Amino acid sequence: MSAGKDDDKLSPATRLVRGGRRKEWTGPVVNPPVWRASTHLYDCDADRHAAGGNNADGQFFYGRRGAPTQWALAEALTQIERGAHGTQLYPSGVAAIAGCMLAVLKPGDRLLMADNAYDPSRSMATGLLKRMGVTTQFFDPRDLAAFEALFAEPVKAVWLEAPGSLTFEMCDVPALTAIARAHGAVSMIDNTWASPLGFAALEHGCDIVMMSLSKHVGGHSDLMMGSASAGKRWYTALRRTAQELGQVVSPDDAALAARGLRTMGVRLEAQTRSALRIAEWLEAHPAVARVMCPMLPSDPGHALWKRDFTGGCGLFAFQLASDDPQASARVADALALFGIGYSWGGFESLALPIRPEDYRSCMNGTGGAPALRLAIGLEDADDLIADLAQALEPLS
Repeated sequence: MSAGKDDDKLSPATRLVRGGRRKEWTGPVVNPPVWRASTHLYDCDADRHAAGGNNADGQFFYGRRGAPTQWALAEALTQIERGAHGTQLYPSGVAAIAGCMLAVLKPGDRLLMADNAYDPSRSMATGLLKRMGVTTQFFDPRDLAAFEALFAEPVKAVWLEAPGSLTFEMCDVPALTAIARAHGAVSMIDNTWASPLGFAALEHGCDIVMMSLSKHVGGHSDLMMGSASAGKRWYTALRRTAQELGQVVSPDDAALAARGLRTMGVRLEAQTRSALRIAEWLEAHPAVARVMCPMLPSDPGHALWKRDFTGGCGLFAFQLASDDPQASARVADALALFGIGYSWGGFESLALPIRPEDYRSCMNGTGGAPALRLAIGLEDADDLIADLAQALEPLS
């Protein structure tokens, strides 16, 4: 089996199954074997010289450039990311964020970052990037006029996330990226929430799309990995920067990610379906002040989500109708089927008390009100609702 031109016409579900399964990488088996190797050998010295000049997946050279296990995963991710020329792999999602930033930015550049970006993205801007001489300005991605005004001074890049971290505000990605492009800026986006199955970021104007593979792709809470995909120009920059930094993922982890990728579509469908049902139930609960989920018709960002997105996921948040700052912790402690922990996208449900205002510069978050983020797994939705009901009962 090999990839071909006709694969571009296939549905995402079929590409999830077929992607990266070249005959030369799999041999007679279904999955690419786990190639554990640092040293690659050559038949002659002329072959060694030729390999050094061919810096592409599929060319054996040295373990730091990967082997069939990593190449197969990268190719499969590229095949589901419409508009991508290639995909670079990183040992974590945060490493992927850094890889994007360092491939684009240099000392003296100015970065605009959505104020509701993932906290490690913000910390990178105020830490590593600041130390290397990059200045960052945070902005409300819902205010297009204010965003355009920020280009009165030169801007090298824009960092987006849709929906926003913790509070799930939607933004008009095509409009934001059009403004950035008109001013010569590079648009990058963290697309972990929706994945390429739910949002085609490159086709909506982004130049680079980053994803934490620890979440939906891995799917089993046993993997740390990240990726960044782009067209030819920026993929070349991503690859060069990653290699200069010595970034490489282990073949064992790549095999785990590839295995998770095959079932990501059906898992996302099930988790999205359960999440929407639970969000609707919470919306009607007297102990809940509001539910932050763009998939809900009542959500302020629902129209944008419906216009641009083709899917969602199991991650959303809700605010409690309580003045007690410890209410969210008590609800989390009372839950029996939800674990308390970071990350999401695995098979298990998680609950996390949140304080978004601790990670905001110009957006409100929840104004200090107690809130929880839920990651809905593959448990039965009725069981999860019953668990939430008993945990919320003292607040009703």
